[in-house]
Amino acid sequence: MSRSTDHTLRNRLGVVPDAAAWCTIGKIPEPPTDVHRAAGSGPLRPAFMRPLGILGVVLAAPLMSVAKVLSLLASGEEALKRLLSTKEERDRARAKGLDTKRRDAAILERGLDKTFDGDWTGAAGRFLLQWYSHSSHHQRFVVLAQGRILLAAPPKRVSVRRDDRMRVVAEISAGDAVLEDPLPAFENDKLLLRFKDGSWLTLTSEEWRSDLHMYLMRHPRPDGIRGAEA
Repeated sequence: MSRSTDHTLRNRLGVVPDAAAWCTIGKIPEPPTDVHRAAGSGPLRPAFMRPLGILGVVLAAPLMSVAKVLSLLASGEEALKRLLSTKEERDRARAKGLDTKRRDAAILERGLDKTFDGDWTGAAGRFLLQWYSHSSHHQRFVVLAQGRILLAAPPKRVSVRRDDRMRVVAEISAGDAVLEDPLPAFENDKLLLRFKDGSWLTLTSEEWRSDLHMYLMRHPRPDGIRGAEA
């Protein structure tokens, strides 16, 4: 974690963090009508981008075109490198490709491509029904601090200065859940928020092998799963 991030957390959220990273969840499935109503009929999607944010996207469009051209050039350069590479380099590239395929297969096998376990009556399902009631922003800054899991976000969806505007929107008390790296053998962007009743949510970190992944790697649980108690 960078010093600037640590400083932001201390000043903005008032916590001393162990680790933190920006994460998203997948699309929330449509819950049964009675279950949704009983939970307060909260929003199941993040807010739409504000006009100012849309303007920013429009203004950035030319830069995106340039980025695509650069990406194509980079792809051509990579292809040329492969043609000129040594046998050892080709073997390493092939091994990396196989590792990626094994990781993707493990994601499907573990159900990590799903937003949650599917049980709306479980703790994860109930928590998910309140997700966008806490904040309409599409991301959450997940923080491990003093044995707790904190979720921070701007109160509303923003396109800029998310760090400066975030506040704690949800807190999971110690003993109620654990945060796990479900694929510790692979470099990945998946995290599992597993509740005490066995239900779970899948989080996708903004970075591959984020600060949270690195923390969980350094603090394996006694059962061998790399996680941190909430």
